[in-house]
Amino acid sequence: MGQSQSQADTRPATAEELSKQLAQKFANRCFTPLELYSFRDVFRSLADTSDGISYLKEDTLARFLEIPDALDVTPVLFQMVSYLGAFPFSAGAPAVLGFEEMIIVVVILTERYGKVLRGGARARNVLLYRSLTVYDRLQGKEGVADKSEKEGDNAGVNGEEKVVNGNAKAQAGFAVDQPANDEEGDDDDDGLALSALESLDANDVFKHSDAPPISHCSIPVDNFRKIIMLLLLIAPLEATQALSDYSDRLSGDNLEQLGATADAILSAFVNTESDTGIKIHAWNTVISASLPNLFTGFSALFSHFLFSKSLDLSKRKPSSPTTSPPTSPPSSPPSSPALRRPTTPPPLPPLLPTADAEEAEILDLTLLSQLSFFLPPTTLFHRLRLLYSGGSAGFSMRSFETRVFNWRAPSLLLVSGSRLPAIPESSNERAFADSLPPKRLPDSTATTPNRLVFGAYIPQPWQQTYKTCLSDPGTMLFQLAPTHTVHRSTISTEQLSFTYPPLSHPGIALGSSHPTSKSTSGTAVPAKLGPVSLHIDASFEFGVFTHDSRGGGAFTPAEGRGGGDWQERFSIESLEVWGCGGEEEAEEQRKRWEWEEREAEARRRVNFGKGDRDADRALLEMAGIIGGDRSGGSMN
Repeated sequence: MGQSQSQADTRPATAEELSKQLAQKFANRCFTPLELYSFRDVFRSLADTSDGISYLKEDTLARFLEIPDALDVTPVLFQMVSYLGAFPFSAGAPAVLGFEEMIIVVVILTERYGKVLRGGARARNVLLYRSLTVYDRLQGKEGVADKSEKEGDNAGVNGEEKVVNGNAKAQAGFAVDQPANDEEGDDDDDGLALSALESLDANDVFKHSDAPPISHCSIPVDNFRKIIMLLLLIAPLEATQALSDYSDRLSGDNLEQLGATADAILSAFVNTESDTGIKIHAWNTVISASLPNLFTGFSALFSHFLFSKSLDLSKRKPSSPTTSPPTSPPSSPPSSPALRRPTTPPPLPPLLPTADAEEAEILDLTLLSQLSFFLPPTTLFHRLRLLYSGGSAGFSMRSFETRVFNWRAPSLLLVSGSRLPAIPESSNERAFADSLPPKRLPDSTATTPNRLVFGAYIPQPWQQTYKTCLSDPGTMLFQLAPTHTVHRSTISTEQLSFTYPPLSHPGIALGSSHPTSKSTSGTAVPAKLGPVSLHIDASFEFGVFTHDSRGGGAFTPAEGRGGGDWQERFSIESLEVWGCGGEEEAEEQRKRWEWEEREAEARRRVNFGKGDRDADRALLEMAGIIGGDRSGGSMN
């Protein structure tokens, strides 16, 4: 008897038991008592019950999160959530979304797992990659690569069943491509899962995982496009804000812009015209370099599970301390004053000032979300002010200087235009082409895009440069359309110049050496464009963006499909500068404008004709207006 009892006590825990232990650890360490109570209340109000098991259905989850039908993303999102619910045992996916499974989902998607698990953003991104993939069994067989390709093509027509996440069957209908270097992400493939099992002292269980090789998995392009559109929509979402607040972005031109921006981001991973699947190497490369904040919106969206609308926190009820496991949280909300919070949050200000949004020609809410994928969202949402717009203030450097130079905080430069023809069609186009070196690099895309959009994030105040460029390690150069690319600063100091004539090739330059004085020989010297650079001419009529994959300049070359060697020469249609800051920065700018206006007025009111004739004459002589052989006219 004693021996049997000992053997029962030492038997290894099952995957289901380990998952429950992990959920309990997540609940105790990653949620506050109030959040845990709210989560239970929300889950209980949403769950269906079958055979004594409470769970969430696909349509219930979509209805609670207010996922819009216009995006057709609910099945893809539910696939992702069902996979994450099986964590850390991917072989159990798709999981039934019970109470413990949803705790795991919310902790992972709100990025709270760091209190329990080791592993950074890269490990989480790989886990998210797994949750969106489709695995074709034919790719896992040796010597049938050609057969796999052919049958994959047929599946695109016949809709044959594929294995989702290596476990569940789903209609996929795409051929999986096989680019090189896909195995680079294998080493840290299951980093979070291994960390979870280590935290439960169950390392040996991981060895028995039968998850398919990640190099044999791929995310269908169409599925990921839908996810990107959802992420663009929820990027500015607050934890207590309803997604329906952004319903106006899902109709007409706004929906088209959402799709076009998603295509620009998608093209950083694959050729959207020929490729059908995203592989792990492209995923790891592009997200880390150009889209580090891509999934941040999921945090606010799934935080909705932690705010119960049925709670009335204005009433204080006695309750005992909460130390219970996640399956039996307290029946009443904790009443500590430190945990009470207002049930109705104050209304949020607009993401962009209303007047500025109406005047802007480039930046809209969708591009703002795109910017938040690689810039800190806290510097963008509710924090931008339109400083300069060429369409309303005029396309001139003086107008630019007047409106921008007094802003003492970071700013965004945005420029959009259309590709210039290979052969100049006007005298201005010919003069611009002559000012540049011969075009040896191809265009960035084979087809002519509807619009080119480039920009830069400038952390320091603007000023005119004379001999050296402005530099700051936080400066970024980027392309938003037709392909999303981000170029971060290097150790080079040749980052930003703002020059007037008589310097050669005046204008705004990022990533190129500072312009020098014009040649005294009279021979025109072409502009020296940096390997990764943006140059806008002094008339604000033309621009050129150069991308040399060898690098070596002030900005890093692009990763992913946005790399390679290319150059875009374009005519400028819109030019904008947005200031990143609040009322304090705006007030500082107003004070500087007022000071400059007072100084200008004082200079205009020179003290002439006030009775001191000798002082007036001396001032005019110093100015060279009178004296010597110049009479200067009568002073009477």
